[in-house]
Amino acid sequence: MAALGPARSWSRALCRLLLPTLTILTFACDACKPVVLYVPSKLDAEKFIGRVNLDECFRSANLIHSSDPDFQVLEDGSVYTTNAVLLSSQKREFIVLLLNTESHEEKTISVFLETQIKVQEEKHSTEQLLRRSKRRWAPIPCSMVENSLGPFPLFLQQIQSDTAQNYTIYYSISGPGVDQEPRNLFYVERDTGNLYCRGPVDREQYESFQLVAFATTPDGYTPELPLPLVIKVEDENDNYPIFTETTYIFTVFENCRVGTTVGQVCATDNDEPDTMHTRLRYSILEQQPARPTLFTMHPSTGVITTTSSQLDREVLDTYQLKIKVQDMDGQHFGLQTTATCIINIGDVNDNLPAFTRTSYVTSVEENTVDVEILRVTVQDKDLANTANWRANYTILKGNENGRFKIITDPQTNEGVLCVIKPLDYEETQQVTLEIGVTNEAPYTRDLTSQLVTSTATVTVMVKNQDEGPECRPPTQTVRIKENAPVGTQSDGYKAYDPETRSNSGIRYRKLSDPRGWVTLDENSGSITLLRNLDREADSIHNGVYSITVLASDQNGKSCTGTLGIIIEDVNDNGPFIPRTVVTICKPTMFSAEIVAVDPDEPINGPPFDFSLESSDSEVQRLWRLTRINDTAARLSYQNDPPFGSYVMPVRVTDRLGLSSVTSLTVRLCDCVTPAECDVRSMERQGGGAVRLGPWAILAILLGVALLFCVLFTLVCAASRATREVKALPDDLAQQNLIVSNTEAPGDDKVYSTNAFTTHTMGVSGQGTCGAVGSGVRNGGQETIEMVKGGQQTVDAYRGAGHVHTLDRCRGGHVEMENSRYTYSEWHNFTQPRLGEKVHLCDQDDNHRHAADYVLPYNYEGRGSAAGSVGCCSDRQDEDGLEFLDHLEPKFRTLAEVCMER
Repeated sequence: MAALGPARSWSRALCRLLLPTLTILTFACDACKPVVLYVPSKLDAEKFIGRVNLDECFRSANLIHSSDPDFQVLEDGSVYTTNAVLLSSQKREFIVLLLNTESHEEKTISVFLETQIKVQEEKHSTEQLLRRSKRRWAPIPCSMVENSLGPFPLFLQQIQSDTAQNYTIYYSISGPGVDQEPRNLFYVERDTGNLYCRGPVDREQYESFQLVAFATTPDGYTPELPLPLVIKVEDENDNYPIFTETTYIFTVFENCRVGTTVGQVCATDNDEPDTMHTRLRYSILEQQPARPTLFTMHPSTGVITTTSSQLDREVLDTYQLKIKVQDMDGQHFGLQTTATCIINIGDVNDNLPAFTRTSYVTSVEENTVDVEILRVTVQDKDLANTANWRANYTILKGNENGRFKIITDPQTNEGVLCVIKPLDYEETQQVTLEIGVTNEAPYTRDLTSQLVTSTATVTVMVKNQDEGPECRPPTQTVRIKENAPVGTQSDGYKAYDPETRSNSGIRYRKLSDPRGWVTLDENSGSITLLRNLDREADSIHNGVYSITVLASDQNGKSCTGTLGIIIEDVNDNGPFIPRTVVTICKPTMFSAEIVAVDPDEPINGPPFDFSLESSDSEVQRLWRLTRINDTAARLSYQNDPPFGSYVMPVRVTDRLGLSSVTSLTVRLCDCVTPAECDVRSMERQGGGAVRLGPWAILAILLGVALLFCVLFTLVCAASRATREVKALPDDLAQQNLIVSNTEAPGDDKVYSTNAFTTHTMGVSGQGTCGAVGSGVRNGGQETIEMVKGGQQTVDAYRGAGHVHTLDRCRGGHVEMENSRYTYSEWHNFTQPRLGEKVHLCDQDDNHRHAADYVLPYNYEGRGSAAGSVGCCSDRQDEDGLEFLDHLEPKFRTLAEVCMER
């Protein structure tokens, strides 16, 4: 009820003064419809007795006053008793004054209080009159106050039907509270229609009851439709507001601005929403410590905010508030509940760390590194073990050489000073450092004034110690020419005593001398050559020969250094050509590049001059040497030299005239890439040369594709010699037959490939065109061995001083010289190309098998006397085919099936 505010209090005072003239004001003001409230004869203080519809009378009123001080009317029209009231008479009335203070407009409402006893008596006395009067069958909804004290049964209202003037009507009801839970709470008198309640009702359990009333005649006739009857339970402020938590805990940072939100509390009330019973007001009852007052609470939202910017965690880190929530808009008679709110003050970095001492003195031995020499401490009032408290130490002055560092011990927050580079007593006996300290977190105070950082001075005393000799610099050099004679002396390695700054009393000894080229003087450290120096030796890198020297003093302390002998180059090496074999593929290549190198330094090296030193006029006629740049030349052929190997001396001269001759082997091959020349190489030999041209090689490749097409061409040719047939066992399986055409007289040959029968032919036997095996000379006869795995080779045709000619086989022509080439060379030359060409010949342009191609046959048995069934099976001459009677079993079986009948 605090919502009425100060205006309500002022109006009460004003109305007390105007009370004698209330009757006059009543007539002077506009009167609204009077209100009748039925109440018990005895009313307790602060008891809800009913509600007046203020909006219907005067909506814009902002001042409400009751003429009877025992009753108070709230803003929503709720009427409460302010004191205990005992109605001595059965009727009492008072006036509600409504006033608009801005327009000065006033209206009044008359409120009549009637006891329930009087109402019941009047109802019974006027029963006959009511029967004769016309009544409504649709009465207004009735209400009852929850938790009513009675007396029970409590009269609620009367229901009547207009048909009661013509009929005897019996009334009845049903629904929740009658024949449904809670059962038997309501009942109606059958004859009068009076509706009663038998006991109190809790609105929080039942807000209203939806009943249905019936009017019937004694004989069961129903002249009226069922009447819906709503009984609303009026709320009574019987529920305390309850905080959602018994203890609230919030945190706010120190030094925050005024009005900073600390947190929000919340409470609930089970009474009827949107009424004064649930209109809550929040407030702070007390604060611990009480002074100064630092917090306030919004009465409607429960938000707690700060009222001061002087919160200091270092002074007090926790505050406790006792808070209250009260309904009835905070009126003194409203129900209230309290709770506790604990506010923790969060820490910010508002205190700078400070050294506990302003100066420190410590010491350290020279040449000592990675040691702790001092610990310094600071004080910080901020919260320990937070970024506001942890310290960062810095060396501000005195550490220009980076010999010291200072770190923070995370456990103690101390600054640990360490030496990270050795100190030299002979250079510095004392070092003065200035160190500063800050926090990890930035300082949050007002930075308009200059920030003062705490500093301290540290004096470091350097202690002397016997260090022994020093090898400085650790690597020393001397220069000696590589052609210097044995016994040449030179300055060697020098070490010195750092304390005396001299090298007297120091002894030297060699620790390593990879090639044993020098001796080392024990007293002076000088060196003497034992052997001639060679700058181009394998162990020399970038012209420097290194030895390791140990220098020691009289106390046995020592140091180690390196003496680098810089060997000055002399022009003692002529340039040469590392690559002595050069391959030129004719006709795809016309020349080859040769590159010369000189082990000497560049000043004694390029540019080079190249020249041919051969006295052979044939070499001069066929080859030409042209310089490309300072280190390379181009060797090219001219006048179409034949294939073969050529050996020619090439002289290379450096810029100072020193030269050397390299014997260069040039291989001129019929190849595509130089790598293939090893397979196709045609080594140059004495006697008439037999060379294969490109057309001849092509003839060989195309002839392989027609191996089986010429199987029986021997039948078509005249036999010039008697043939001797060597019978072979019939149990050789997985074989096929290759028969070549007869071209010219020759030696007896034995032709064989994988899965082909081997035959021996006479001296006058026909020549061959196609793939043949390797030739093995045996007297006056060549035997071509069987090659397994499906590979086909061409016989080297090694004869005895004469040339065999293979005529054209589909456009090819090959000349072969007697005893010119070995089998391995010819086999390596032909093997990779024959397989490729045979594969190509087997297919046409659409990659389908050609009309005639190589046909493999499996073993089919013995006794076949038939001929070939290939493309050349149509024989014109039956002569010279005796060998067909001795074919292997597969061919004999196949021939019997396919031969012409």
